[in-house]
Amino acid sequence: MEQQKPTLEVCLSPALLHLYDVKNSIVVIIDVLRATSTICTVLYNGASRVIPVASVPECVSIGEQLGDSAVTAGERDGRIAEGLLHGNSPFEYPREFIQDKTLVLTTTNGTKLLHMAKDAIQIITGSFPNLSAVCDYLVAQGKPVILGCAAWKDRVNMEDTLFAGAVVSRIREHFTVDCDSAIAAETLYEVSKDNIQEIMKQASHYKRLAKYGLEKDIQYCLTADGANVLPVYRNGELVAAE
Repeated sequence: MEQQKPTLEVCLSPALLHLYDVKNSIVVIIDVLRATSTICTVLYNGASRVIPVASVPECVSIGEQLGDSAVTAGERDGRIAEGLLHGNSPFEYPREFIQDKTLVLTTTNGTKLLHMAKDAIQIITGSFPNLSAVCDYLVAQGKPVILGCAAWKDRVNMEDTLFAGAVVSRIREHFTVDCDSAIAAETLYEVSKDNIQEIMKQASHYKRLAKYGLEKDIQYCLTADGANVLPVYRNGELVAAE
């Protein structure tokens, strides 16, 4: 008898996470624009770790404790958060700036979901720049997976759904996919994948970031495998899997 495949599910909003079996699953935190794109980029460029925190005061406090080895960063509603020097753009963190440093990061949506998923078997972060690393890891683990979209203030968003759909499309043969949101995400991705940059122009967060002149960020965050490392959450920090 064929061994039953693990399940692959998509949670489209943090507000729905309580409906899923987090404790028995690997959870992939998805915040394409821009937290999880920046996290994999920072680690790809040699940062020692990323410490995700919920609030700006906590970010500042940890940064002060760590001193010169830390960079405090974050955004609220797409802009650099007041009290922090750096934002959530992957282009702010080239290797010559971030190598061997700790990024202390707070974001509007992504860090919130990460802390909500703390009881999972394992937490990793995913975005288009590390799509292959995420897919390879999930297939190798052979465990139930929840693709958790950070969304926008609990409202479903286009970019996180598209990435979840890309993962489902790539790895579904290794999993049982009996989840309407996973099928919907995959369907959206399949009809969008050849024109994803143009289709994303309809999305609310695209418009929000484009208003600040961040089209280059958006293009990078929607491009596959530009920073193909796997951020793994351990002991309150994200590090690149070896």
